[in-house]
Amino acid sequence: MSKICQITGKKVITGNSVSHSNHKTRRTFEPNLQVKRFFIPEMDQWVTLKVSAAGLRTINKIGIYAALQKAADQGFLYKQ
Repeated sequence: MSKICQITGKKVITGNSVSHSNHKTRRTFEPNLQVKRFFIPEMDQWVTLKVSAAGLRTINKIGIYAALQKAADQGFLYKQ
């Protein structure tokens, strides 16, 4: 599985690691992903998602069902 949040679409980005002498080497910035199970009362089923910390905040704010619909509309998650 790739390192992409299924709710917000956050993914790995690249940048530079800069030393004290200003020497630059390439590095990656990875999202804070967690694998969580959520119960969807509207569908009466459990779903397992790989979500970032920001995705968890979104789910807590608008609800799991609305977050899944929004993610599917934006193309981060396939409609089932």
